Amino acid sequence: SFITIQEGCDKFCKFCVVPYTRGPEFSRNHKKIIDEVKSLADKGTKEIILLGQNVSSYNDNNISLAKLIKKISKIDDIKRIRFTTSHPNDFDDELISLFEEEPKLMPQLHLPVQSGSDKILKLMNRNHTCHDYLNLIDRFRNKRSDIQFSSDFIVGYPGETNSDHQDTINLIKKVGFSLSYSFIYSQRPGTPSTNFNEISKEITKKRLEQLQTILFQQQLEFNNLMVNKENNVLFENKTQDKEQFFGRNQYMVPVFV
Repeated sequence: SFITIQEGCDKFCKFCVVPYTRGPEFSRNHKKIIDEVKSLADKGTKEIILLGQNVSSYNDNNISLAKLIKKISKIDDIKRIRFTTSHPNDFDDELISLFEEEPKLMPQLHLPVQSGSDKILKLMNRNHTCHDYLNLIDRFRNKRSDIQFSSDFIVGYPGETNSDHQDTINLIKKVGFSLSYSFIYSQRPGTPSTNFNEISKEITKKRLEQLQTILFQQQLEFNNLMVNKENNVLFENKTQDKEQFFGRNQYMVPVFV
């Protein structure tokens, strides 16, 4: 089951419309969230996915996301906990350490970086550098060596050069993502980046194809590591033809039986 715990965003990335459409960050009352989780658990829910436009910034009367997860983990019938989507600037030591300390928190994290170029990150108003991002990845891996990451990438952001594109590829190769989403930049009305000059579709399409080839290969290599391994799978439903069961393992990899 999915539970929205936070809405809005205060980051104001120049390509994103969320701060204008959803407003400032707002966190739901943690007691109401716990009651909702208990109700879902009574109805059979085994996995909770906590949602927010910037979920890692959750804070309700000094109850942080880490503290909320700890409370949810005490509900016996809940066996798995995940959260999405996060901003790299909102992780403290308590939340990072939780991936080592709490077995119900799954070892997979969606952590959007958008670009591997410091110049582009600055133009995007991301307020972090590639070094910051890679350092955060290392902090997670130091706590839990088997943790896997997925991410988002925007290709062809205004001002992106071939060198900036190569920086993104270099970052991808350094991290090694188990799953990623990549898109050609498109204007969002009302955002500051609509005033920037766009790059030609021919160039951005070639860059996207190159990026996705590498990302798909990384995903394939990770999936192949699961072959002949024992996986813990939560089955969610049957396939459309009703011939197979569908579920996901601890790393969010689809499994069919």
